Amino acid sequence: MTMTQNKPIRIAIVDDHGIVRQGLRMLLTRPGIDVIAEGVCGQDAISIAEKQKPDVMLLDIRMKDGDGLKFLPEVCTRSPATKVIMLTTYANPGYLARAINDGAVGYLSKETEPEKIVEAIYAAVNENRLFDQSLLSQALQQVVDPSPPEPEPTEMPTDTLSDREIDVIKLIAVGMSNASIASTLNISLPTVKTHVQHILQKLNVADRTQAALWAMREGLVN
Repeated sequence: MTMTQNKPIRIAIVDDHGIVRQGLRMLLTRPGIDVIAEGVCGQDAISIAEKQKPDVMLLDIRMKDGDGLKFLPEVCTRSPATKVIMLTTYANPGYLARAINDGAVGYLSKETEPEKIVEAIYAAVNENRLFDQSLLSQALQQVVDPSPPEPEPTEMPTDTLSDREIDVIKLIAVGMSNASIASTLNISLPTVKTHVQHILQKLNVADRTQAALWAMREGLVN
């Protein structure tokens, strides 16, 4: 792929999950790309856009002080040359339509292949756009969804979970499989599966990764 400039691409990462920021920084630590700033909220995104004028900003859809889509127009206003790529955990064609409407040049799932994110960055600086094609097809069939994304469950009290469920989620957070959890806690595999199902339901999260992130934010694991 061609480059429009010889100097490094200046990148800003705005995401309220430290693990995600760290992962993206590691992915983007390579010749030709320079991560110049990180932020954890929408106000950070606006400040970075205004003061540092990055070439590309990776902006999370869902953050604690409001969804990234809420701040996208202001980011584009403060730094019109900044190419904004939205990153999301959840597939929502309506939000994709809204992102396109408000000036984003890319919209990718956090579960996409890492090199796709790098590809999107190069596409952005070469004045191209890169969107999840399946979402794009759906988005073109509906109007922009004006509702804000539902907040991620960051403030769920730990007493929502039983003591045994706390034991299970701690082991999920350190990467154990259901079989390993069953062996560690000396319980049956079906029992572990039931606990995991209840944990996901109580926390209103879609998968084990989100449950693990919740456990880390709550300080249940080091």
